[in-house]
Amino acid sequence: MKYNELKAMNDDELLVKETDFKKEIFNLIIQKSLGSLENPKRIKTVKKYIAQVKTILNERGRR
Repeated sequence: MKYNELKAMNDDELLVKETDFKKEIFNLIIQKSLGSLENPKRIKTVKKYIAQVKTILNERGRR
């Protein structure tokens, strides 16, 4: 997901997306602990997306 795509979303969509990313990061961490994680770089990528969503929300003053 690109930053411009996130920036085009409204605040409600961003909050839903942030929740989805947090659920995904939780599942990835569980997979990592079980040893079944296929792409370890995905954890870093999802963390980056969460940070981008939070940054956009803070810029808009809605957090």
